[in-house]
Amino acid sequence: MQKQKKIAAINDISCIGKCSLTVALPLLSAAGFEVCPLPTALLSTHTGDFKGYTFMDLTAQLSPIANHWKSFGASFDAVYSGYLGSYKQLEFTESFIDDFGKNALTLVDPVMADHGRLYAGFDMNFVKGMKALCEKADVLVPNITEACFLTDTPYLGEIQNKKDIETLCEKLCAICGGTVVITGVSFDAEKMGAAVCFNGKTEYVFSDKLDIVYHGTGDVFASALLAALLRDFSSEDAARVAVDFVCECIKQTIKTSGRSHYGVNFELCIKKLLELLKIV
Repeated sequence: MQKQKKIAAINDISCIGKCSLTVALPLLSAAGFEVCPLPTALLSTHTGDFKGYTFMDLTAQLSPIANHWKSFGASFDAVYSGYLGSYKQLEFTESFIDDFGKNALTLVDPVMADHGRLYAGFDMNFVKGMKALCEKADVLVPNITEACFLTDTPYLGEIQNKKDIETLCEKLCAICGGTVVITGVSFDAEKMGAAVCFNGKTEYVFSDKLDIVYHGTGDVFASALLAALLRDFSSEDAARVAVDFVCECIKQTIKTSGRSHYGVNFELCIKKLLELLKIV
C-alpha cells in the first residue's frame, strides 16, 4: 500500500491577502499531500499595504503542539518553514527540524526581505538567526534580497548579471549544503525566473516577465516547488513547475482582479498545477 506523504508547515495565517498557510495548505493538499499546519501567528490580513491589521503571536503554542505530536510518534516526509516572526520562532524551528526532520526533506523559505530591504520588525540579528536556520535546510528558497542579506552581499537590484548570481549560489550552498533555488532572477527586461544550484552546478529557469507585482507569489512558488520535489521531480524540473505555475497564476489574476496586494488567484489555476505535476 502506498503511503500518503505528510508535511509539517511552519508559517503564519493571514486571513486576507493570499500568502503563507492560506496558500500552502490548498496547493499542497491539491497535490495529494497531508499538510499539518504549525501556525506561528494569526493576522487579520498580511502586513503589506493593509493598515490596522490584527496580530496574535502564537509562539507560546508552538512547543506544546510539537511536544504533543512527539508524544504519539508523529512523523513527516517534509518540513516546510516560511514566515517566522521572532528569534524565538527561529530557535523553535531549528529544534523542530532536529526532532522531526531527520528523515524528512527540509525546505526553508527565509521570509524576511524584498526589494533591497528587510521587512518591518526584522534587523541584522534576525538575519544572523535565519542564517543558522538555513544551515539545516535541504532546500533553501530565498529571493534575491534575502540571498544578499544571508551572504553579506550588497543588493544586486531588480536586474542582475550571471556572475553575481552564481557567486550568490556558491555562498548559499556553503551555508546549507543542499539545493539552493533563488527566485526573482532576471538578466534583462524580458525574462524572470529562478536560479537552481545543486552539486556546484547552476541552472536557470525563466518565464516572461510580467509588469506587475503581486503579494504572496513567493509562497506560491515555494509550495509548488515542494510539491514537485515530493513527487520526485529533479531540482531543475521542480523549479520549472514552480516558475510556470506562478506565471500562470499572475496571468489569470490580471484577468480577474486589479488589487495586487490581495495576492494571486491561484485557486483558478489548481488544475494547471496538477497538469504540471503530471497528476492529471
